[in-house]
Amino acid sequence: MRARILAPFVASALAGAIGGWALSTFVPGEWFPGGKPVEQTSSGELEEKLRQFIQENPEVVADAARTLQERRRASAKDELAARISLRSDEIFDDSASPVGGNPSGDVTIVEFFDYNCPYCRKVVPTLIEIERSDPKLRFVYKEFPILGPGSLFAARAALASVRQGMYVEYHKAMMQSPGSITDDRAIEIAATVGLDVDRLKRDMEDPEIQAAIERNHELAATLGINGTPTFVAGTKMLVGAQPRKVIEDMIARARKQ
Repeated sequence: MRARILAPFVASALAGAIGGWALSTFVPGEWFPGGKPVEQTSSGELEEKLRQFIQENPEVVADAARTLQERRRASAKDELAARISLRSDEIFDDSASPVGGNPSGDVTIVEFFDYNCPYCRKVVPTLIEIERSDPKLRFVYKEFPILGPGSLFAARAALASVRQGMYVEYHKAMMQSPGSITDDRAIEIAATVGLDVDRLKRDMEDPEIQAAIERNHELAATLGINGTPTFVAGTKMLVGAQPRKVIEDMIARARKQ
């Protein structure tokens, strides 16, 4: 019933849009179904014919909507691929972004994450399995704290741990720790994995660490990333805690590029 009520309004809108296009596109003297040349058909008559046609052929509306949606999706994918290509050095080779897996691997997957994101934590076992099964995979970590002060503190601490050569161990320990990552919890985990906590606290204050996080936020905004986890490989992007096969398919496509 609702579809029948809305149909005349949809038809009217389409007729108005198509009618304007037709009047501006058809060459004067050509014939329009109905017998009159376009130059002798008024705007109102043309819109009425189009409205009648659409009402009698509702499948045209569905096909047009589907085609438009497909074109928009394709356009969005092309635009994203162009953005990734334009910022590829920052995405895949920023010296401030820690690297895991095989640093000399033949394909790179990048993750934007937050230590307090439950979906980031959920996908950790999957990522560990993928890393173990793919010795040629290079992993780039993008600290992207968006869930409050605890997340920001953890991100700063993680980046500071790079200077002690223990980023990956510390990262995985925080990701697999139960409960929220607060300031105190981040420090507790740092001590557990063997980091020099006093040095870590000093290194966290380096302005370069905050600057690296801010660059990640700016890069994420450019790519349209507003949630975690988000993965980038090749010119494709995945959002959310995806199944292993979906992530591996993304890596395989990137490897072929």
